[in-house]
Amino acid sequence: MRDTITSFLKELRDQIILEFETLEGGASFERKLWEHHTGGGGEISLLRGKTFEKAAVNWSGVKGNNFPMQDGSGPFFATGVSLITHMHNPHAPTVHMNIRYIETEEKFWFGGGYDLTPMGIFYEEDKEHFHQTAKNALLPFGENLYHDFSQNAAAYFYIPHRKKERGVGGIFFDHFNSGNFEKDFSMWQTIGKTFTDAILPIYKRRVHTPFSEEEKELQLNARAHYAEFNLLYDRGTKFGFLSGGNPEAILCSMPPLAKW
Repeated sequence: MRDTITSFLKELRDQIILEFETLEGGASFERKLWEHHTGGGGEISLLRGKTFEKAAVNWSGVKGNNFPMQDGSGPFFATGVSLITHMHNPHAPTVHMNIRYIETEEKFWFGGGYDLTPMGIFYEEDKEHFHQTAKNALLPFGENLYHDFSQNAAAYFYIPHRKKERGVGGIFFDHFNSGNFEKDFSMWQTIGKTFTDAILPIYKRRVHTPFSEEEKELQLNARAHYAEFNLLYDRGTKFGFLSGGNPEAILCSMPPLAKW
């Protein structure tokens, strides 16, 4: 299944890039290949434009002989797409999405999700749309999945030293293996495919909203909290560094500008 999973991820990556470039209207993603020292590698896709101050849509597929996290040991294979946006307009929230598949000698599992982080300016209708899209996507696969995954997101995207959630939540899951591979794979694909349904209507509403210097200041201070979470607590950042990943790709999630 590795080839099937990898092909899906690359197609998803290309589709998201196309939709982001359409919204940007002028700038294109720059792509950069990299190789992993134990096998495989990835591709960084980075956009710096007038709408997307910074957007990264990265794919990776790496393998090695020593799984770096506590979930297993020995040989492993890990592949996924991870993306982040930092918008020029502070009325447009940051969004993060990741879907991944990991194999060790003992087991395999799916993980991922998407979450929304307003940068100092909150809109209830944006939160409702984002969560409803996720709920609709998950309903065919189980009545409790949205509830469980949204609770996971609330717990995972919590900044202990700030005593608050990173944003307004979304869905998050890890180590997911129900025993029905086809159903799990379909659910995982659906999350990836519905991501742009969750975020693009929000961006189309917000990216042309007039904003003040004070609102930009709010955004830059909120970005600082985002950077703190990703550097201190994010499992993907930790896994990337412990597995010998590309630092440039791992740190694409960092905002282009932030203030403390």
